Amino acid sequence: MRELNLMSAGKLKWLDRPEPTLQRDDDAIVRPFVVSRCDADTIPTTALLRAVRLAMRAGLLDPILRDSFGPVPFSAPCAIGHEAIAEVVEVGPAVTNVAVGDKVVVPWSISCGRCDNCRRGLTTKCTISRRESGHERPVACYGNGPIAGAYGGMVSDYFRVPYANHMLTRLPAGLDPLRVAAASDNLTDGWRCVAPYLRDHPGASVLVVGGLARAVGLYAAGVAAAYGAKVDYINSNTRELEIAESLGATPRQRPHLLRFSRPARTYDLVVDASNLPTGITHAIRSTAPGGVCVVPSYHLAAYTGVPLMHMSLTEITLHVGPSHPGATMTDMLAWVRDNDFPAEKVTTEVADFDDAPRAYAAPMTKSVMYRDPLS
Repeated sequence: MRELNLMSAGKLKWLDRPEPTLQRDDDAIVRPFVVSRCDADTIPTTALLRAVRLAMRAGLLDPILRDSFGPVPFSAPCAIGHEAIAEVVEVGPAVTNVAVGDKVVVPWSISCGRCDNCRRGLTTKCTISRRESGHERPVACYGNGPIAGAYGGMVSDYFRVPYANHMLTRLPAGLDPLRVAAASDNLTDGWRCVAPYLRDHPGASVLVVGGLARAVGLYAAGVAAAYGAKVDYINSNTRELEIAESLGATPRQRPHLLRFSRPARTYDLVVDASNLPTGITHAIRSTAPGGVCVVPSYHLAAYTGVPLMHMSLTEITLHVGPSHPGATMTDMLAWVRDNDFPAEKVTTEVADFDDAPRAYAAPMTKSVMYRDPLS
């Protein structure tokens, strides 16, 4: 079978791999028919990968990156991809929640659903999956190389899903799979940044600081607007400002990717999707006293200059951490269906699945690849 592999920065190639087989009674084998590129994968698929490797060797990045991605991140060949809608083609005898032919969403991170962390909703920190190899890895997931587990990537003809009763969520009837192409990660991530807060604080003001976490920021802005919040979205990217506006946010142009002006006002809820030290500082200083700042994006540097004194005097809450789709994806999918949320507006290209080596590396906000399902 084919599996998309990163060969070098920006160069991807189909490689022949053995077809996956059931290894445990609760495994499933799935065939992805919609895959999309996560924001994080713009690092390995561009020249940013070389910069990250150089900065890591120079000790400029947080040491957890070495633990998470190895001393040479995305060392070739590296199976890639961790956002997919798939069709179930085989299940183990202990799988009862899904059946062959079901259309399902597969979370980017591996979780058992039974350990203490999973029961607390911290599925990306699943104790069992992180220890399966005999040592505790920061995260077990698809598409980040062997250090994250022997799961391969989702841009492949087939892949294996462990803990299938917990991991696989049926696609709700009537929901277009292309609408929720990024449900495995970016869409769920953007939704969880704003939905829990806005359920409890209707009418709150919201700011999304756009940047390198492109899709996550746009989904967050659109979801917040759908909740009825007044949303400002700031970015230097004209195309993404247009997408934010189409989702109901007010676009605010800033002149340069790296520079931010002094905040003109503060907001109840701020989402930092910048991936930049200047961006997180701007987000924190834009958060109103008693407000919440959520940071879903990657901040790779060893030191980011978080303004703790400002936070202390304004008494804001800073929430930093990855998404946990194993815990929140079902609620997100139901919300998208019930509210007819047009998440597909964030997608900037739908390409043929066979064209994945080009489309996955294309310089755009959100690449999606599609092929017909089997049934």
